[in-house]
Amino acid sequence: MTDLRTLFDAGVAAVRGDNSVTASLATKPVAAPDRIIAVGKAATAMARAAHVLFPETPLLIVTKYHHADGAPAAAEVIEAAHPVLDENSISAGTRVLEAVQNMAAGSHLMLLVSGGASALAEAPAGGLSLDDLKSRAQQMLASGADIHAMNAARTKTSRVKGGKLLGAFGGARVTTLAISDVEGDSLQVIGSGIGAAPVESAFTFEARIVASNAIARAAVRQTASDAGLAVGHDEETLYADVNVVARRIAAALKDAEPGIHLFGGEPTVVLPPDPGQGGRNQALALLLAREIAGVSGLQILVAGTDGTDGPTDAAGAIIDGATWEASGQEALDRADAGAWLQARGALLKTGPTGTNVMDLVIARKS
Repeated sequence: MTDLRTLFDAGVAAVRGDNSVTASLATKPVAAPDRIIAVGKAATAMARAAHVLFPETPLLIVTKYHHADGAPAAAEVIEAAHPVLDENSISAGTRVLEAVQNMAAGSHLMLLVSGGASALAEAPAGGLSLDDLKSRAQQMLASGADIHAMNAARTKTSRVKGGKLLGAFGGARVTTLAISDVEGDSLQVIGSGIGAAPVESAFTFEARIVASNAIARAAVRQTASDAGLAVGHDEETLYADVNVVARRIAAALKDAEPGIHLFGGEPTVVLPPDPGQGGRNQALALLLAREIAGVSGLQILVAGTDGTDGPTDAAGAIIDGATWEASGQEALDRADAGAWLQARGALLKTGPTGTNVMDLVIARKS
């Protein structure tokens, strides 16, 4: 039997950084760049693929802590914090900006960008301190603001976001390959626009989206179909508060035909002043458990495709109609869904996946 974890893994494999970069450059090759800079949660996997093709090109990788395994030995690697930046985030942003500024006239820069870049690489503007930036980031995360609002705010206080990084480039050509973790797959939004070109530039600019939530869902759908499973819902609609999303998905699943049902995107969550353990996917999973309590023949996986959910080492959780207990409400109120689900063996832990295309909800109804 094809289980939910197998389907999730198939979706992730289709959008993994190394696979996506390799496929894109095989389909449309580019000339060897003079420098490669990879920033984001999938930076190591993306950089690994580029290094195979361009082994002599200097390589700088900026990624999340514990996401650098498998980095090429020749690479310069900086690990930093996510989702709230730290001292290494400032060091990384400063180093990336310096590397771009120092490239010669006539040079070719390849940027590999994936989600998480906003926190992992920052060069603050206007004399803002690290404490200022951390406070602003924590306030936005707790507010339930969506990624578009958060990135717009981040861009105003940065020297590398919103096309500003490439505004410092004096070379001839930039190739940006991006893994999308935002609705609409806009390069201006992915990583707060760290890989976007400025409004006016003198260099040749080419940008490609090499992986997205839609590509991951297509791989899940194909794997399910190959296993003889019917596929019903296939929607990228997880763009609302987790409470709204949970009610919407549960209602759809209760009325659905037997088979596999897919939902993608990235919901938001409003946090209390002193939140417990968990992230948006763990909160959504517990809310769904409440909504389908007592329903038989329905199992749901909720997970971040990057393998991490908020500031935890879990990707999300797998729940069914027997998961919910009354004590779950207190956990929801405290934003402590992760601890509650962990105590019941429901958490899904994958480790870093080498990609980041938002979240997947995969349900199986019998």
